[in-house]
Amino acid sequence: MTDRSLSSTVGIGAPGQGPDADEALSTRLRDLALVEIDALIQSDRAHELVAVFADDVADALREARTRIAALRGQLGGADPLSVLDAAAHQPASDAGAAGVDRIRGRLVAQAEAARALARLADLAAGLVAKLFEADRRR
Repeated sequence: MTDRSLSSTVGIGAPGQGPDADEALSTRLRDLALVEIDALIQSDRAHELVAVFADDVADALREARTRIAALRGQLGGADPLSVLDAAAHQPASDAGAAGVDRIRGRLVAQAEAARALARLADLAAGLVAKLFEADRRR
């Protein structure tokens, strides 16, 4: 059997390398969610099409799981707002001024990772039922 795929990944960048990869994965998940399994079974090659679709969905979900795990890792680590627990004189010092940029950068990075994680998790959640249905109809 030849390797066939119902969807393709588009965009620039390697998987797991920032917004372009996340957008490409999001597009792939959205595209797969649009496929109607009932339309696939109307074909003379229904068994083959459903099998290829199920494999493609499983592959996309594995890719999403890997990316979601990486994004969860970006949310971990030290609490950027632990500066609130510091002595009152530290935020006012010169080191405090440099710390502002570091803290802001960490909070922005965490917010971006959280948004990407939420988007991918939402899209993946919509495909799980299709995967089970396709596997059932193989």
